[in-house]
Amino acid sequence: MDGAHDQRPPGLASGGPSAPGLSEPIGPAPPRLLDLVTRRIRERRLSLRTEEAYRMWARRYVLFHGKRHPSELGLGELNAFLSHLAVEERVSPSTQNQALSALLFLYRDVLQLPLAQPRDYLRALRPRRLPVVLSRTEVRQLLAQLEGTDRLLCTLLYGAGLRLIEGLRLRIHDVDFERREITVRAGKGDKDRRTILPTSSIDGLRQHLETVRGVWQGDRQAHLAGVWMPAALDRKFPGAGSEWHWQWIFPTARPQRDPRSGVMRRHHLPDRVLQRAVRQAAGKAGIAKAATCHTLRHSFATHLLEAGYDIRTVQELLGHRDVRTTMIYTHVLNRGGLCVQSPADFG
Repeated sequence: MDGAHDQRPPGLASGGPSAPGLSEPIGPAPPRLLDLVTRRIRERRLSLRTEEAYRMWARRYVLFHGKRHPSELGLGELNAFLSHLAVEERVSPSTQNQALSALLFLYRDVLQLPLAQPRDYLRALRPRRLPVVLSRTEVRQLLAQLEGTDRLLCTLLYGAGLRLIEGLRLRIHDVDFERREITVRAGKGDKDRRTILPTSSIDGLRQHLETVRGVWQGDRQAHLAGVWMPAALDRKFPGAGSEWHWQWIFPTARPQRDPRSGVMRRHHLPDRVLQRAVRQAAGKAGIAKAATCHTLRHSFATHLLEAGYDIRTVQELLGHRDVRTTMIYTHVLNRGGLCVQSPADFG
């Protein structure tokens, strides 16, 4: 990547002739491209996942074009890279569009070099797929193959309609046992919402929190740094990250180094742990569907609609901005979205 950041005049480039009196560097070196990407992302308060993905795509783009700086490249080179991803690497449409979003951010927000009109970009068309949905029996069979924390977390994903990352990021104060509510904070689109706390999970969740409390007390005795706090609350309320109500409900077994601050602290479980557990459980249960953690959320919505709940209510529980997103579940109900009976079943 070094070649992509060498912005010295030709006469001062490595191996070129030096002008008299200019053999020493003039001022500080320009910031590296990936450091600029990181800075802009953090200024925009984007997530760590977005930061990692955008840095990766910026690096791959530069390497694909022989380490040329992006400011030397244009719309043609951008579309050539996207075409390579689609044709040679055969990535999914969502991956291709993620790469496009990362590179548009690079040009627009980092380099401040807008390229063209949106219609000129090689954007992949995302096919409209029906979600995979488990029956109620299949959900029970899947949960029966899980144990401990994995089973509790999957029960919440299904019983509250949570996305996986929303379940992993739950904190102690997000669960209200009295009102039977879960508050999802900074969900997709950075929106908060409330959803239901399944009664069947309450006893198990209370027992789990007793274990988590022991872990928290051990961290305090070890003087471990508090958990990560959103929106610089650790500066506004020093020490709040060490308070009980801010702790993760599903913490890791061991502290880890914060990838941004370098501080050793306890994080929430990584998503890959539960994803692997669900795949294995589905195989053991003999479920002949591509069941994932997100399948439990799809099943939550479908089963509520099957039970006769209003689609607007389901929309609010899922946190969908547009009811048309929720309406996809009307197409996977047992008897169809309009409760249509097949003519083959007519008497």
